[in-house]
Amino acid sequence: MIRDADTADMQVCLGRLTLPNPIMVASGTFGYAREMEQIVDLSRLGGIVPKTITSQMRKGNIPWRTIETSSGLLNSIGLDNDGLDAFIENHLPYLVSLDAPVIVSIAGENQADYVGIANRLDACGGVAALELNISCPNVAHGVDFGSNPELCEQVVRDVRENCTLPVITKLTPNVTNIVELAAAAAAGGTDAVCLTNTLLGMAVDWRKQRPLLGNNVGGLSGPAIKPVSLRCVYQVAQAVDIPIVGVGGIANIDDCMEFFVAGASAIQIGTANYYDPTITMKILDELPAAIAELGTNKFANIPGTIKPN
Repeated sequence: MIRDADTADMQVCLGRLTLPNPIMVASGTFGYAREMEQIVDLSRLGGIVPKTITSQMRKGNIPWRTIETSSGLLNSIGLDNDGLDAFIENHLPYLVSLDAPVIVSIAGENQADYVGIANRLDACGGVAALELNISCPNVAHGVDFGSNPELCEQVVRDVRENCTLPVITKLTPNVTNIVELAAAAAAGGTDAVCLTNTLLGMAVDWRKQRPLLGNNVGGLSGPAIKPVSLRCVYQVAQAVDIPIVGVGGIANIDDCMEFFVAGASAIQIGTANYYDPTITMKILDELPAAIAELGTNKFANIPGTIKPN
């Protein structure tokens, strides 16, 4: 066992993007970071992914927007945000002033929209990378690019060829073969893939004979989806040579380590931020000792070390 765990090298490379450590916060679960500055030492985070932005303001879906479920959370927010101009004016200056890398999550109506948003953010300076949200189940066009390999490859390539920022492509688990989508994103030039977005789910009030969510269906997150997201990470890591960011139900250090050995080079904490806003700090405190248990003090030696049966 490595005794001096405090000297662990936590640096992570996701293609062209280098992070100080592999612990990030997931889009939509951490606001624009300012809301958390009194609770979390933001400078310790490996990366901050603020709420997804779109080129124009979106009101999002009608209520109800969230429903608690067994070991999870259903949400149907619908990418509610003030739009790109407001983000650049009101949120980006604060975000880029932080010591943690900022990965901006973007969603477009079409390929040209993705490229346009990427170009604007590229010109702003201070952004570490983009996360292409091509997998949101709560908007009409949400999974078009994330469920069709050809469209996935094309939108990634268009952004990559028209933007200097590193690109992470966030994929949906709501497909038959996620390996095909990851391979398509890799072929388009993405620096990494993020696995996964939420699982499509539903809640019903049987007495009223109506869905509980205003949008009828929504995205399931939290511990309930961890086995599915973990499976996706493992399958993609075995088949595609691409860095992976794992996300989905991660709530403690053991969850993190499971994703790492299965093939993730970094992880994002999502729903757990709601019920334990300091969860990232606890995980960062415990991470050096956890990797030391595996006989190393260099995190880069851990990802993908699983030994299949």
